[in-house]
Amino acid sequence: MEHARERITDPRPGPPDPPPPASAGGARGLELLVHGVGGTTPEKMLAEPRTIRVTGDDTAAVYRRAEDVPESPGPAGPALDERPGEGPVREAYVWCNLTSGNGTRALWLLLLPFMVVNLAHWMRPSVERPGPSVRLYGLLVRLAALTLTVLLVAAASEVALDLVAWQCAGAPACAGRHTWLTFLSPSLSGGWWTPPGRRLALAALAPTLLTALLWYLSHRTWSAYESHRPLTTTAEPAADEGALARPGFWYGRRLGARLRAAHTSAGLLTVAAAVTLPAVRFDHRPGGPALLDLLGVLLGTGILTWACAVVAVVCRRGRSERELDQALDRHLLRALPLGALALLLLAVTYACSARPGWQSAGRLPGDPAFGAIMLAQGILVVALAVVARRLHRRLPDPRAAMRGLGGPAVALLACALGGVASGGVAQRVADWLDGTRASITGPPVTLTWQASAIPPVLAVLLVLIAFLARRTARLARAERRRVRAEHPGEPEDPHRTRRIAHVRAMATLTDRAPLILAVGSVATLIAGAGALTGALATGLAPAHAARDAWAPVHVAAEICQTLGSWLVGVGFLLFVTWGRRAYKDASARRTIGILWDVGTFWPRAAHPFAPPCYAERAVPDLTWRTATWTERTGGRLVLSGHSQGSVLVAAAAWQLPPAVRQRVALLTYGSPLERLYGRWFPAHFGPAALAALHRDICCWRNLHRRTDPIGGPIRLPAGHGTEVDHEPLPDPRAYGRTPEHPLPAPILGHSDYQEDPVFVRERDRLLARLHPDLPAPRPEPDRK
Repeated sequence: MEHARERITDPRPGPPDPPPPASAGGARGLELLVHGVGGTTPEKMLAEPRTIRVTGDDTAAVYRRAEDVPESPGPAGPALDERPGEGPVREAYVWCNLTSGNGTRALWLLLLPFMVVNLAHWMRPSVERPGPSVRLYGLLVRLAALTLTVLLVAAASEVALDLVAWQCAGAPACAGRHTWLTFLSPSLSGGWWTPPGRRLALAALAPTLLTALLWYLSHRTWSAYESHRPLTTTAEPAADEGALARPGFWYGRRLGARLRAAHTSAGLLTVAAAVTLPAVRFDHRPGGPALLDLLGVLLGTGILTWACAVVAVVCRRGRSERELDQALDRHLLRALPLGALALLLLAVTYACSARPGWQSAGRLPGDPAFGAIMLAQGILVVALAVVARRLHRRLPDPRAAMRGLGGPAVALLACALGGVASGGVAQRVADWLDGTRASITGPPVTLTWQASAIPPVLAVLLVLIAFLARRTARLARAERRRVRAEHPGEPEDPHRTRRIAHVRAMATLTDRAPLILAVGSVATLIAGAGALTGALATGLAPAHAARDAWAPVHVAAEICQTLGSWLVGVGFLLFVTWGRRAYKDASARRTIGILWDVGTFWPRAAHPFAPPCYAERAVPDLTWRTATWTERTGGRLVLSGHSQGSVLVAAAAWQLPPAVRQRVALLTYGSPLERLYGRWFPAHFGPAALAALHRDICCWRNLHRRTDPIGGPIRLPAGHGTEVDHEPLPDPRAYGRTPEHPLPAPILGHSDYQEDPVFVRERDRLLARLHPDLPAPRPEPDRK
């Protein structure tokens, strides 16, 4: 195995493909295997300990068995020919390092809200023709994503400027317990940094560095993962093929750069506003310094004007997919963040000005800011739901999740995650600084109300989970009768029957995800609206606001506040602990990688700070390999994808030129193409798009099992043939002990599709359908 590992990382590329054979009868067959979530190794995919990298790098590459690679390039030889009885030459495309490589990628967990709101962009309902409503949908998602950036930087500013620099450093009891704050405390130091404005200016360095880090990660990951240009083709996609067939779908350079500049500017402006507002409030008091008051008003006006420019940039332009989006707005990309940085420097200079008599007391005005962000997010989500519902009514899709409202629900989930993360960080830092001594005021009341809304939402979800558990148990009992009926004449094994029925019933829970998200979204929206109303109406924490109310209400408020704060803190600590564990634990890194395999398939069209899109590297890789191999060899190729790999091969097939599509077959197994992607992303994997792919590809076969919680049938619309979906594969392959299976056959579920004899048979049938017809011999001319 050590030798095999060395061969995997061998940097030497394999030899190029040989030239086309002399006759059509020598056309070769190739099966290009693409693995699914979690990743694997080329040895496991090819069932061979000796593999050689044919093309690619350490991040993603194509491998072959060593015996299938000729010693030197040349004409088609037996090493590359399809050999009788052995099937086609097999290649393995390994892309797991795109998502679950080194431990630093565990930090992407902190970007989870950004990834979720980016998913909402791609979940719009399907329409016949894009129009103003589609553009409005994308605009609302981009604005919601912008509020998440502002929320993250505002939370960092709340921790650094308010809790640390303003409250703790200004309270002698709190500053005395933390020696690293001594030089900021007026009563303990009396140095140059002790005035409140200068403490705020120094603390502004933390959220500024966070914004710079987000910009750096976004720029660096785009260069590493998403800068690979797709295969260019001059053919225009058909009207019913969808956006994935467009040449610029997997290359959003221009929009990514614009959004990166806009979000970076928004973060810097948020820090500038957090530094400026306390000083302006002090200078604007009666009898305050007139010059500083005027400068503060001018600075605030400049920040507001530049913020409007940032919003205008976000609203101005969406994705351009009909051609490669290569042009960059270089002047805008420089001017926008540089202007925001200049305003931040002016704000820091303004805050550092001498202000005799200015002391820090209470908390900074954070409640209006967080309340405004919550209100803006709620309005955007409701407007997004109205637009999505309108789009769904134009072209109803009965299989679409939540009747077209999946995108707004996911956007609301992203906002809720951002709010919980913000409140958790603020609450944990406040407890760490002060504990139970009450020497500081603590985080804003709005964040406390947000935390208090968590227990009611969890209670609703627990009731729903109990309902689904009962329903699943009843389904399992019904499945027992079906299992017994499928194996007549065999001795019954009650334990075996119960286990098979239980696995089948549990596999159906995937189809209940829309119900869970719908109930959770409604509960979150109601609880969030109540929390915002309570915070703005009372200005007090829930327990204090309800102290004069009816006794049960007061007790419930105290329980929700205490339990909510505890849940937020524990959740945040678990979040950080899981991220740290991934540095040393390869299994934890793989688990995190599975999350990104599903969540980062889509390009960063709404939020530039989301984790990078691995498909912008994987899809061009598969497209280039498929197109160049078929062109150079004239051979037959089967794109064979498991689980998430089936989504990648379908996306690659859409990108192929029409002539190449007719020479390629698809073999998908354990595929979530319709069951997950078709329901949650109907605009791109809906019935019309999948039917168009089936029409344009030469042939397609899909394998699935009833015990698979992820994969399922393709369910093409009526009139498009039924030859795509194979009947459900038996799982387990044998109910009891048989001569062919003397030991109990395992329940495979989502794994090991290639071990089923049906897999090889269906792959060979696809190759046979791809076999070119031999031209008839020409009759010799009459020489008489």
